[in-house]
Amino acid sequence: MSVWNPLRLLGLAGMSLLRDETSVISILEYLPTELFPPLFILAFYGRHSEALKAMVQAWPFVRLPLGGLMQTPHRGTLRAVLDGVDVLVAQQGHPRRCKLRVLDLRHTGQDFWRKWCGDGAHGYSSTLMAPVAEDRSRAEQSLAPVVVFIELHLKERTMDRFLTYLIRWVEERKASVHLCCKKLKILSMPMENIMKVLSRVQLDCIQEVQVNCTWHLSTLATFAPLLGQMNKVQRFLLSHIHVSALEEQEQQHVVQITSQFLRLHHLRDLCMESPSFLEGCLDEMLR
Repeated sequence: MSVWNPLRLLGLAGMSLLRDETSVISILEYLPTELFPPLFILAFYGRHSEALKAMVQAWPFVRLPLGGLMQTPHRGTLRAVLDGVDVLVAQQGHPRRCKLRVLDLRHTGQDFWRKWCGDGAHGYSSTLMAPVAEDRSRAEQSLAPVVVFIELHLKERTMDRFLTYLIRWVEERKASVHLCCKKLKILSMPMENIMKVLSRVQLDCIQEVQVNCTWHLSTLATFAPLLGQMNKVQRFLLSHIHVSALEEQEQQHVVQITSQFLRLHHLRDLCMESPSFLEGCLDEMLR
């Protein structure tokens, strides 16, 4: 005997509404808070761009954990969400209902969707959504930039289309949007592209850095000033560093690197696979 799981009445109502996106937009002001997440999921997976854009502008939560819905980022739906953020940051004050301050593109927040939508939401994991204070005044919220969280795993010779689009979008709105990540992982990417990406990231948000590729000492010296700005870093893992004979120029690179470690006041975990370049100056770096 076959088993048929019919759609819940809420889902059927949402699908009916989304057949006419204009009708969705017109009722958002009166839509109960608990109906926003399930309707947003339907609009997101159905790629209803205009409805998504409007729902972002009326989002009744501080955080929108969009990454919990994205297995593979779709440019069209992402663009609709970012267009909604654009409208928010362009306004002098947020709409009466909207509380959105954080757009989270990491693969987190599944507990949020489960709480509001039940087990029908996609992409669950055990990762908890980081708490965000919701008791700030309206004046503070209107002055603060929107924060966009992202996972940064730099592993390609060239940036993928999703990251390229996001970096360009943030660059054009750097006064009103801050791009943040907690964990930076570098697998393989030209230093020129790494510098371009990190120039748009709030470096003092990064808490963990992993470099899982072989760099020349000169490459690490180029990266070092960026590392020095990551003053909240607690964990730094560094793979093999290729060192030629320690000539005068190489010694200058070592000084450039070790001087930046003095700025990492929160560093608690340091792992280097082949720190031969620190021979003779390890005490200076760790003092």
